[in-house]
Amino acid sequence: MTQVGNPFAPLKASDRIQSLDVMRGIVLFGILIMNINGMGLAGAYMDPTVAGGATGWDLTTWITSSLLFEGTMRALFSLLFGVGVFILLDRLEKKGAGMEGANIYFRRIIWLLIFGLIHGYLILWSGDILFDYALFGFLVFPFRSLSPKKLIGLFIFLIAAGALWDYSDYRKDVTFMEQIELARTNKNAGKDLTKEQTAALRKWDDMQEERSPEAINDYNENMRQSYFKVVAFNAPHFTSDNEHFPYRYDLWDVLSMMLLGIALFKLNILSAEKSYKFYGLIALIGYAIGISINYYEIKTILDSQFSFMGFSQSFATYQLGRVPVAIGHIGLIMLFCKLPLLNWLKKSLAAVGKMALTNYIMHSVIALFIFTGAGFAMFGKLQRHELMYVVFSIWIFQLIVSPIWLKYYRFGPLEWLWRNLSYLKVHALKKDNTDS
Repeated sequence: MTQVGNPFAPLKASDRIQSLDVMRGIVLFGILIMNINGMGLAGAYMDPTVAGGATGWDLTTWITSSLLFEGTMRALFSLLFGVGVFILLDRLEKKGAGMEGANIYFRRIIWLLIFGLIHGYLILWSGDILFDYALFGFLVFPFRSLSPKKLIGLFIFLIAAGALWDYSDYRKDVTFMEQIELARTNKNAGKDLTKEQTAALRKWDDMQEERSPEAINDYNENMRQSYFKVVAFNAPHFTSDNEHFPYRYDLWDVLSMMLLGIALFKLNILSAEKSYKFYGLIALIGYAIGISINYYEIKTILDSQFSFMGFSQSFATYQLGRVPVAIGHIGLIMLFCKLPLLNWLKKSLAAVGKMALTNYIMHSVIALFIFTGAGFAMFGKLQRHELMYVVFSIWIFQLIVSPIWLKYYRFGPLEWLWRNLSYLKVHALKKDNTDS
């Protein structure tokens, strides 16, 4: 890398859109509410009966997070990533970067993919999203110049396709459970089982084994070992997840929201330029639809006593609930950005958002030392509601540290490294008198 002048430099602080940074900070904190369950508990991200408690405050925590945060924070993080892609490429194109603009962008995406692999394998967060964003960052590139109408059309198509696949999976689960019941009936009657019935019973037994107290205790013990042993234990889980989830779920989950983000940015919705009435209306409509659907899903699970089919039925409407709630969040966040209140909090949240990559990775580094044997070995020892104490502590820490860091430095440390690798140029990190 060289320090030779480059006309295609990153955004200056004065050129940033504060509403996007505030939103990014809020969403980053919201993501931790969900991620902490995977960081500190085995197999309990969605199902609180597996570990972490499903009564009292633990149940309240699960209901609240499922109602307002599950899927919605990831949706908004994906949406903001799409906005970032558009802003970067639009700025480079307007400066006449040509092919060099594409080179910068794809180097940026390749390095994000590498960061994701390091995050998943070495920093031990198997729920890493950076790897997925890099994959779909390659796909979003050719769509960035489409009109908002076409982008929203693609978004609707992808969400609809994902929702139909979710419903198809639910129907398969209905058939699967019918096979289980028939197999049990035939087995009790002394009848021979078909190949399909035998396979269904074996699959069901494997599923129950994965969530058994013995399996959970074994998982907990493995996560409490020394660092390199946890690396070896975690690696197959991270590999398995990324062999399946990006291709089954993220095309509808991640790419769709990236495209919607570009559309909403082009429509000036994410820069807090619309009226109070506009943002209040989309918040009201989004929450009315989304929270109603999410409430139905939660009630379905509770009424089924957290059964396999209760979860399966709730997943059938997953996209229909999470997307409107995410839109509602946008309306509420933009109202917060427009209101002349709590400016100190907005400034701190914006600082967190400006350092989103550093702060996101920091979540995992802190979790590594709290939960694994590299530190306090607390994996599986905290109840679900107790994990929120960790979340709130991290929030407070980052709200304090991020503004202090950015008072003296232009970028977060990982943002600085990412820019250097993308532009093949070492940018000044410390601020000087020319910085605004």
